[in-house]
This record gives sequence, C-alpha cells and structure tokens, in this order.
Amino acid sequence: MLQGTLACGLLAALSAGVPANAEARDISRETLAPNDGWAAAEGGTTGGAAADEAHVFTVRDRAELVRALDGGSATPKIIKVAGTIDANTDAAGNRLDCDDYATDGYSVKKYLAAYDPRTWGSAKPAGPQEEARQASAAKQAERIVFAVGSNTTIVGLGDKAVLKGASLQVGNADNVIVRNLELRDAYDCFPVWQPNTGGLGDWKTAYDTLWLRGATHVWVDHVTASDKGHPDEDEPTYFGRNYLRHDGLLDITNASDLVTVSWSRFADHDKAMLIGNGDTATGDRGKLRVTLHHNEFESVVQRAPRVRFGQVHLYNNRYVVPEDVHDYRYSIGVSTESAIHAENNAFTTPGHIEAADLVKSWNGTALHASGTVFNGFPVDLLTIYNAYNSGSERDLTADVGWTPILHGKIDSAERADREVERGAGAGRIR
Repeated sequence: MLQGTLACGLLAALSAGVPANAEARDISRETLAPNDGWAAAEGGTTGGAAADEAHVFTVRDRAELVRALDGGSATPKIIKVAGTIDANTDAAGNRLDCDDYATDGYSVKKYLAAYDPRTWGSAKPAGPQEEARQASAAKQAERIVFAVGSNTTIVGLGDKAVLKGASLQVGNADNVIVRNLELRDAYDCFPVWQPNTGGLGDWKTAYDTLWLRGATHVWVDHVTASDKGHPDEDEPTYFGRNYLRHDGLLDITNASDLVTVSWSRFADHDKAMLIGNGDTATGDRGKLRVTLHHNEFESVVQRAPRVRFGQVHLYNNRYVVPEDVHDYRYSIGVSTESAIHAENNAFTTPGHIEAADLVKSWNGTALHASGTVFNGFPVDLLTIYNAYNSGSERDLTADVGWTPILHGKIDSAERADREVERGAGAGRIR
C-alpha cells in the first residue's frame, strides 16, 4: 500500500510540472549561502525562511498573490507560485487589455495628434490627453504593481511558474529572496512622450519586471526575465522613435544595497539592468553593492548592466548577441563613480560587433576586466577599449579601489559559458 501511495505521489508531481524530489528539497526555505556575493554580507539574506505555517502560501492567481503579499508587510512569509499568474486580470480573473484601462477619453491617436513635436514643440505634454494618459496609467498600475515587503521569499513551483505582465517592486524593504520564477512582459499600455530641445525626444515607460529601490539584502536566483510575447522591436515608430512598452528587466536603484543576482537569464530586451538611476544621486555613494554571477544576457541591446556609484562584482556571466539582435549598443556601462570588477565573463557576438563595443563609458573611469573571452578567444578588454576610444573618451583604469572577497569558486570564462547555458534561468535549480 505504501509503495502504491509513493507511486501516485510521483505521478501527481510529474503531471503538475513539479520535480519528483520537490518534497525532499524545499527550496522555499533555502537561504543564501555564506560568501555568495554582496547579499551575504552584514548578516546575510534569509528571506521568509522563518515564516510559520500560517504564512506559507501557494498562489495560483492574481487575487491569491495579492493576499499573500499582504500589502508589502514585513511579516516573514513564503509565497509559492504555481502555474501562470496574469497580472492583467480583473477580480473575477477575466483578462484585461489596454482598452480596459483607458479612461477619460484617452487614445493613442488623440495623444499623438495632441503632442506632435511639429505642432506642440519641445514642451512636456500637458492638458486633457496627458491627464487622461495619467489616469489610464494609474488604473493599470493598480492591477500590475505588486509591493514586496521585508522578510519575504517568492519561489516558483516546478519548472513552469510564471508571473506575466507584473512589476514586482521591492521598495525600502530588507531581506528578500526571489527564485525559480519567470517574469514576463511587464507591458506598459500608456508610455509618455518626453521631448527635448536637442532632438526629437523619446518614449518613456513605467514598469520594470523587478525593481529594487531602497532595498537591502536581496537574492535573485534562477529567474528568467524577458519581454516574451511583446518585443519592443515589433512596436510602431511614433515621432521618429520606437514606441517602447517595457522599462528594465531588473533595476537596482535609490541606494539599494547588498544584492546578489545569480544563475538568472535576461533575454529579448532593450535596457536590461540599471544599477544606480542618476548621476546626481550622491546618496547612492557607499551603496549599490551588487554581485552578478552565472547569469545569461541573451538578445539584450544595452545595460547588462549599466552602473553608477556601485561596487559591482561581475563574474562568470554569459553574453550572447545573435545576428538578428535589434540595434546592439553595449553590454557593460561604466557610469559616474562606478567601480566594476569583472572577471571571467564570456561574450559571443556576430562579426560586425568588436570587443571594444562591449563597454561604454559615461563619466565613469574604473573597470577591472580580467579573464574575458570574446568569440572563443581571450582578450584584454580594457586595453582594447582604451585603444579603440583613444582621443574620443577618457581612458578607463583597472584600479577600481576594491577587491571582491565574497564569492564562490570563479571558473574560467569557457567553463562558465557552458555551465550557464545549461543551468541559468527558471526551472533549472539543481
């Protein structure tokens, strides 16, 4: 009888997309290992591991997720995501689209007519259509923005757990873990036009799939984040600019600190990861300490990551730029007062992209880059960058003012490239 019960349990687990050993290994109570990057510093990161059974939730739809998050409360909690949860749904679970959020007479056609730079000029949009856009955006935000509080673990069950259309926001919270979860298509129905006097301007979107602002001790592991379903390159061009619908995949801003991002996959996106959101945000000094290791950046145009102020350890990551990537710009952005220590990262690109294209500097001067492999060959990334940009930009220096000590074994770039290809992303925890 016991043997039959075990067999039935195994069959049920497999049919639900949950690994057969899921009960033997409860990843929902796992904590960050000692020395695993910056999030292991100053007490480490445990998320909701201390939650009592009354605060362990399995959620299958938006309403259950909202109840489990409890308005971003700091009560220790574990939230297990089962299947696909669509944020763009009403109270009854019915699918909502952009037309359902539009209010006060808003329409894209009317908005474009009102703020065409040829007639409106370079002033910020104002008036009835901009007010209607703001009201419409607020309606969408009510449905898709989810506040994550301190002492929270969010994990996906099995290999098919998805949050679709959602923006998870860890704001002024401490001790958070997000693991084994696909975050897909945080689609902004109501981008705002931002004109400027030096050019046409650009479209600005509102939602990151995961946004850390003022957050501390955060571990993001085996997450897959992408625009899957609505790539921005398929959107139309308005006012001479791509009508962007997505912001960052993972942004770490507003003096966030002590963050480890591991074994995650960032794909099919323009601006993937911003660390530090402004050149004048001097309050970020001494913060924004982030470790990125064993992550894959595939079909990412830029910001993988772009860093201001932070001490960022970037090791054993895999970068893949396919032939058809839309308007590749750079991977590692060196910005104001950043100090990036990059080790043993692997880059694969088409022939028209050169090693010097992998790095871009805006007011930043410090980048340690060792053990880099570019299209299968070792390269001295810093020397190549400085030679290529001689006379046009300030040289970068390898002296970043610090040496990482919180990390696991650092493999060769070649080995990491293979391991990350096999193991990064949701559903691949081993």
